[in-house]
Amino acid sequence: MEVEGRLVGQIGPGLLVFVGAADSDEEEDLHWIAGKILKMRILDDEAGTPNLSVTDKGQGILVISQFTLFASTKKGNRPSYTAAGAPENAKSKIEVLTALLQKEPRVQVETGVFGANMKVRLTNDGPFTIWIDSKARE
Repeated sequence: MEVEGRLVGQIGPGLLVFVGAADSDEEEDLHWIAGKILKMRILDDEAGTPNLSVTDKGQGILVISQFTLFASTKKGNRPSYTAAGAPENAKSKIEVLTALLQKEPRVQVETGVFGANMKVRLTNDGPFTIWIDSKARE
């Protein structure tokens, strides 16, 4: 991933995690999300069955802040982002989440730059794009 032509975060195989934070997110939510990300069995085992977690495989996680996940398109043609957290709150929550993920020694965790125009390149190797909601616990 690049910001202003500079490489700021890079992983090999693993998970690209876009994170949107709301003002109502609490530390308990961040712990829950971190656990889900680290333990979710969506990576292939030796038989090609999605049965392993990023922790099991010792792969990477690239965390990118993404307030646009909160876009509401209910009215008009311009999305509203009022449900997204205030920038200073969202930044600190994403930093806490990243620190929780970094506690897992078998996983390399890299990040983007909060609020920056990031150029993200990925190779989507598999069928998984999953929405995780800490409030609904799903």
